[in-house]
Order: sequence, then C-alpha cells, then structure tokens
Amino acid sequence: VLPWDETDVHSHPCSKKVFVLRKTCPTEQKLEWPSNSEGAAKVSLLKKVPALKDGDFTLAECTAILLYLTRKYNTPDHWYPSDIQKRAQVDEYLSWHHANIRANAPKTMWIKVLIPLFTGQPLPAEKLQEVMEGLSTSLKQFEERFLQDKAFIIGSEISLADLVAIVELMQPVGVGCDIFEDRPRLMEWRRRVEEAVGKELFFQAHEMILNIKELSNIQIDPQLKEHLAPVLMKMLK
Repeated sequence: VLPWDETDVHSHPCSKKVFVLRKTCPTEQKLEWPSNSEGAAKVSLLKKVPALKDGDFTLAECTAILLYLTRKYNTPDHWYPSDIQKRAQVDEYLSWHHANIRANAPKTMWIKVLIPLFTGQPLPAEKLQEVMEGLSTSLKQFEERFLQDKAFIIGSEISLADLVAIVELMQPVGVGCDIFEDRPRLMEWRRRVEEAVGKELFFQAHEMILNIKELSNIQIDPQLKEHLAPVLMKMLK
C-alpha cells in the first residue's frame, strides 16, 4: 500500500491518471494507494485495484477516486470545473468513455503482448483487426462528438476527461498500433495534452506503456501462467 504521493505509476491505468493529477494538488496529506490486488483487499471490499484509503474512508473505481480527489483537495479548477455546464461535459465524457475507448484500446495490449506472454501462443491477426475496427469507430465518435474543433474535450483547457482518454489511447501506441497516425485532429489534441501536463511528466507517466513490449522477454512462473491465461482470454471476449 503506497501513500498517494508515491503512487505506483506502473501498476494500473488509473495510477497514471492519479500520478498526473497529484502533481497539481498542493496537499501534503497521505492517502493509501494499493499497488496490487493483495493490498487492495485490505482497503476495498471489491478486493481489486484501483482502491484508495483516506483515513477510515475507502473508495474503489478509478472515476470515483479521481472525482473524490478533485473535490476534496484544491486542484486547479480546469480539471473538474466549478462551472456546472463544463462539469457536466466532463461527466458526459466519463460516462461514454468506459463502454467505448476503455472497452477497445486496452485490448490491443492484451492481444499483442499480454495474452501471448501468458499463453505462449500469438493470437490470430483477425482478433487484432476486430479490436482495431471497434477502436476506429470509437475514435471517430471521439473526434466528431467530443473534440470537434476544440483544443480539449470541454473547451480551451485540459480536464479530467482528457486525462482519462489519453491514458487509454497510449496503450495501442505502446504495442505498435499508432492510432494517432493519419488522424491529424487527434494528433494535435495529444500534442496539446502533452504540453498541458508537461512532456517530462507525460512520458514519465506512460513509460511502462511505451516499453510494454519488453515484457515479452521476461520469464513467467508456470503456475501464474496457468491461472492468468484463461482470465485474459475471458477479458478479450
């Protein structure tokens, strides 16, 4: 279990979002942030990451955690605006995100790296093509419905919506599926997000994702392989 100012940026996609958000938060208070399911079991009844412990208060689920942090601490207003309509736009994106970008982008990493690593067998190319087609549809909606001609999802300033989106969309990039190529509007949005959070912080947060292929060289315990292989295959369905 880690204090939130020592968030394990490599443990879970939500960790990367919290990692970036905490850099804008002036609080010195310690919040516990489990880095694995064993630690999470001590914090959350759901017994999985992400989970957060703040004193006697515990919380699960990434979006709930991010919103809690912005509400409790004096984070800059642009992350989760006090303006009710802008805040509603952030909520709208977060509601849409889970069944669209989140449902497709991480699967590229499972197909290209994680499932072959734990099963010892590559998946058919058709599987990746199927996922990329679903992701392409989501990206088209993302550009046309949310980005439009704006600098960021809700307007001229970065928000939690952009932070949540970029972490998922960097996962295909890490396995060689450059979804930003041939999408100039999306590429410009990514560039603005990088600049808004700072390039050094941006690449620090995504370091493991961008080097995920290196996992293919590590040795996995056979019992762990036996346990996780069917779980990963089920997640892909």
